[in-house]
Amino acid sequence: MKTLSEKVILVTGASKGIGAAIAKKVASEGAKVIVNYAGGQQAAEETVNEIKANGGDAIALQADVSKADEVTAMFDAAITHYGKIDVLINNAGIMITKLLKDTTVEEFTRQFEINVTGTFNTLKEAATKLADNGSVINFSTTQTRVLTPTYGSYVATKGAVEQLTRVFAKEVGARGINVNAVQPGPVNTELFTKGKSEELIARLNSMNAFNRLGEPEDIAKTVAFLASDDAKWISGQIIGVNGAMA
Repeated sequence: MKTLSEKVILVTGASKGIGAAIAKKVASEGAKVIVNYAGGQQAAEETVNEIKANGGDAIALQADVSKADEVTAMFDAAITHYGKIDVLINNAGIMITKLLKDTTVEEFTRQFEINVTGTFNTLKEAATKLADNGSVINFSTTQTRVLTPTYGSYVATKGAVEQLTRVFAKEVGARGINVNAVQPGPVNTELFTKGKSEELIARLNSMNAFNRLGEPEDIAKTVAFLASDDAKWISGQIIGVNGAMA
């Protein structure tokens, strides 16, 4: 018996990288998957096609999570197609790394729009539209623990996500919904490694116990477990998925 059979799972920002890895992993465990994307339609469709080629069931739905009306439309379209949503995985996010003195108001605001308002918009929909006994997994970052310079505005957004996670867990627990957040460390995606020197990658590797970057699949496996019924008694928790980096 696959651990996520009969579950319908919405993954935001799932066209590539960690989001795509999560979509593929939960599909392999029997879930029907909504692959959300903001602008990467081709990549989202490629993820859906790969899931289907491996015997899974998935659709791609466009929505900018920072826009409440688009999030509402996405939830409604997913429920029209599959009849329900059991699990919400809030993976969509952006990261701008600059010293605070060099960060523009526009950059600061945009990160909050996607990372915080985007999470708020999906949680607001999930509060009434997620199925009873469902699950929510939000995304934070290990940077809220290690506090590296240039990550100031980014960790501010993720600190907000962590607090939303804790409060929302208590708001929806009566319906059997558990709510958690994961804190990935550095992950070997093209978006993360692009522009970084070999020396910097080596230094990042040395910051965890396994002397390597995390892989998208490392994060996906933890998220898939949190989406399963085996994790129902875990709620309101912020879980590091970082190889003992912090």
